Amino acid sequence: MLQKRIDDQPSISREMVREAQEILHQHLKRVGLKQTAQRDTILCSFLETRDHLSTDELHRLVQKKDAGIGYTTVYRTLKLLAGCGLASEVAFHDGIARYEHQYNRRSHHHMVCTECGSSVEFFSREVDQLEQEIGRRHHYTTTRHTFQIYGVCEDCRRKNIAARLA
Repeated sequence: MLQKRIDDQPSISREMVREAQEILHQHLKRVGLKQTAQRDTILCSFLETRDHLSTDELHRLVQKKDAGIGYTTVYRTLKLLAGCGLASEVAFHDGIARYEHQYNRRSHHHMVCTECGSSVEFFSREVDQLEQEIGRRHHYTTTRHTFQIYGVCEDCRRKNIAARLA
């Protein structure tokens, strides 16, 4: 049976949170940092959302659970999560660094509107196969990739047409 992936679940289970915490804790040990309740709170808040979060947005979520966690702690923890593969940075057109969790997720890609900033996640077996093919060609074992397509969404196109006709 295929393992249930986080994408297939309405919410993240306690078991999945514990597995993600173990990944973070092992990474902290490797880099010589302490495991803290604050870092675990940040990780849990991060994993509970499917959004592409800026540091500010995650900080606001974390503050609801523990008002004592500062912005800098959230920022540094996001970098640690990215360092151990639990998060990845996603760059959209607004220039703000955003993060999405990668724990037990399918490889996916983004379509981003350059006018309003909306985004759509999509899956593409062909892009995943291309990653593998390029890796083989250059003698790499690939582990992940990022792929974003930029364009103008249907709503923005309609607004542009309406503005021209007015």
